[in-house]
Amino acid sequence: MTLQKVSRIFTKILLKALYTKLFHIVFSVILLTIGSTTVFSQEIKLTDSVKISAVDLIKVKDSTAKDSSKKAKPFLEGIVYMKAKDFEKMDQKKKQLTLQNEASIKYTDFDIKAGKIVYDFDKKQVYAGRLKDSAGNYIQRPVFTQGSNVVEPDSIVYNTQSGKALIWNSRTKQGEMNIKAAISKRENDSVVFMKSARLTTAKDIDDPEYYFYVTKVKFVPKKKVIVGPTNLVIADVPTPIFLPFAYFPMSETSTSGFIIPTPGQNNRQGYFLQNGGYYFALSEYYDLAVLGDYYTNGSYGLRAESSYAKRYKFNGRFNLRLENNIQSEKGFPDYLRSKQYNIQWSHSQDAKASANSRFSASVNLGSSQYFRQSVNMNNVGSSLNNNLSSSVSYSKTFQTVPQVNMSVTATHSQNTNTQQVDMTLPTFQASVDRIFPFAPKDGIKKGFFKNINFQYNVRGENRIKTADSLFFKPQMFRDAKAGFQHSIPLATNFKVLKYFSVTMGAAYNEVWALNTIQKKFSALENKIITQDQSGFESFRTYNLNAGVGTTIYGTFEFGKDSKIQAIRHVLRPNVSYGYTPSFEKYYDTYAIDATGLTTAEYTKFDGGLFGSPGKSYANNLGFSLSNTFEAKVKDKESKKDETKKVMLLNNLNFATNYNMAADSLAWSPLRISGGTQFFKQKMNVNFATTLDPYAIDNSGRRFDKFNIDNGGGLFRITSSNMTLNYSFSSTDTQKKTNDQNLQNGGTGDDLFGTSTDLSDSRQSLFKKDGDEDEKPSTNEWYATKLPWDLVLAYSVTYNNSNRQNEISSNSLMASGNIELAPRWKVGFSSGYDFKQEGITFTQLRFERDLESWRMSFNWVPIGTNTYWGFFIGISSSILSDIKWDKRQIPDRVF
Repeated sequence: MTLQKVSRIFTKILLKALYTKLFHIVFSVILLTIGSTTVFSQEIKLTDSVKISAVDLIKVKDSTAKDSSKKAKPFLEGIVYMKAKDFEKMDQKKKQLTLQNEASIKYTDFDIKAGKIVYDFDKKQVYAGRLKDSAGNYIQRPVFTQGSNVVEPDSIVYNTQSGKALIWNSRTKQGEMNIKAAISKRENDSVVFMKSARLTTAKDIDDPEYYFYVTKVKFVPKKKVIVGPTNLVIADVPTPIFLPFAYFPMSETSTSGFIIPTPGQNNRQGYFLQNGGYYFALSEYYDLAVLGDYYTNGSYGLRAESSYAKRYKFNGRFNLRLENNIQSEKGFPDYLRSKQYNIQWSHSQDAKASANSRFSASVNLGSSQYFRQSVNMNNVGSSLNNNLSSSVSYSKTFQTVPQVNMSVTATHSQNTNTQQVDMTLPTFQASVDRIFPFAPKDGIKKGFFKNINFQYNVRGENRIKTADSLFFKPQMFRDAKAGFQHSIPLATNFKVLKYFSVTMGAAYNEVWALNTIQKKFSALENKIITQDQSGFESFRTYNLNAGVGTTIYGTFEFGKDSKIQAIRHVLRPNVSYGYTPSFEKYYDTYAIDATGLTTAEYTKFDGGLFGSPGKSYANNLGFSLSNTFEAKVKDKESKKDETKKVMLLNNLNFATNYNMAADSLAWSPLRISGGTQFFKQKMNVNFATTLDPYAIDNSGRRFDKFNIDNGGGLFRITSSNMTLNYSFSSTDTQKKTNDQNLQNGGTGDDLFGTSTDLSDSRQSLFKKDGDEDEKPSTNEWYATKLPWDLVLAYSVTYNNSNRQNEISSNSLMASGNIELAPRWKVGFSSGYDFKQEGITFTQLRFERDLESWRMSFNWVPIGTNTYWGFFIGISSSILSDIKWDKRQIPDRVF
């Protein structure tokens, strides 16, 4: 018996590009098994894997012979691993090598596993197939792995000479598409033909919820699939939906292509085509989608949407929306026309991109009425938002000693009701880190002198206040105001009598104004006029402050048998002092009548960006008291009779101040605020009230007389408010945040309805943040418990500043969802305004998760934006155009 070496058998799986090195591997097997020595067929029982290196395959010549030629290149580039659980058999008569039971071959990045692997040397064919167990069932299906690609056929026959192959019941995944074919034939490295194939995006390829049955398929791996006659089959039932041919792109990268529009009808604007356009796959870092809407009465909309990202650098999204909305037809009395636009941009920089600089952007600006008049908006509840805001900022830290921080920010705030726009273009800020001139370089800063420190801050603004109608017009920039503010705060802190913390400080401020005013009486117009003045002006102010505070702990203990073991009360009293002198030198006088005898004072810095110098000096004493209450109670869930802490009152604050320099109304109103949590911190309660010690006259003005001396109580309640938020569910999981609602200016919750993206209805109520594929695994009905979640928000405000004695606002909002069964969810958002005595924005929603499909119904039954929509379609983006979408466009008030 001679030493027999078993080489590697490479099983080529269909749908993968082949490597020509297979021929060398097979050739090496022949050399090792059919050599000059006679070899008899035998069966070898192996328990461990066999390793064959490239050195074993090099034929060694006589050491005495001189070889001037170059050394032969090894046939193999690495180690070949072969293993079989039962045996590896070489049949010399049939010239076949067989690997039986859990057979595997691994070489470089290829890994082949099968129940049985056979190589025929004469036919130059490799066979990989399954085995039968004791019950007669087939097991150990062949699995071919190369990198991240996996193919699982029932069996495969591959010819190493012609490169052709036949595969039975091949299973492969290309992107989101799963393909299973009864018979597949490989012609060359890039073309595969299939017969009786199933194409689906369902996870279970053997028992899918739906599939496209195709008689003939031409498949180019990672590029495209071209099919012949195609029939849609749902739940193994053929449907009347039939296509003579179809094309499916299989590229792993984004591909440009047309976006099919959605047809429909709107009573106000006629028939329409919505969300049609073209997608541009410009680069692996960014893309662009151009979409449009057209209505038969002449209305149209255009949108450009782009997303970009670079790993470990940044990511962002940009949306530009333009609409020309026409209501009714020309000549009719209700004919109206409106042009609207909206710009959204979000940019986020990765923390790893730069340690000392950062750039971010969150932009949402446009026409004030865009979300109220748009017929193709991304969120039904966005029409309730009253404010649009934006911010673009760049910050940089200079690693010097002391450290310097700098930032440049552009901001935008827009009230959609008043249509007033406030912008800063830009705001510049810089600060020098805190400096301790008297502290040692090493050691503890302790005491009055060692803790003395100061900073330097500078802030510059170019502020614009304009109207929506003047946005981006020249007049918008003519009304801009610019200026700088320099501030140097000086502070120190130390301990007194061990328990009292004392802080002392001073602040110097200098303002540079480029816009001032001048007041004078105009005899021609017979009134006081205010003229804007351009030019550099400045003023300087300073103030002093001091404060002392401490912390007092009190514990009230109860009996050992009591449920409440102890209550802890923490008090933090603080007394502060502030002094601000009079800066009347910056004040001038002007005549208020034609005689010039009656004058009034003003400062040219009135209405400035950073305020104006004060004329009267202040000598204030401030008093504040903060309270915290918590209890130690017995834990019912503890078996060792342990205790736990329970928060009774998270904070209860009192604050007021007394102006020693005032000749009247020296006391400020007392402000009381507090908050706490209940039900395992699921309910948040916050409240606040303002108490005024002074009385008011018949006109509602305060005068120098205490309310108790005017026939009233000790304090007069001027205003109060309370908010309550309760979020709970059957599983007590936190609900996801509505990102699109936040970007449109909303609150990020479902109290004003869930996001309704009319251009992409595949979004699901079942998906969760960070786990978009988490879905129920059964269709059975719940036996006892129904998963649910509920959010409650209550707000009430009381106003009595001028003896109104009224509730100015009082509303209750609610939002919830309930799963009637796995994959069946019903939700709602609604509320009631007790002040207006009406129902707030109401939305009803229903969804059925059909695994690869999704069905939903969304309804806003009442209000100014009534709407309903029904959708059923495939969830996968590659087949998102296979859907049925019917909806009523929300009504709009032009």
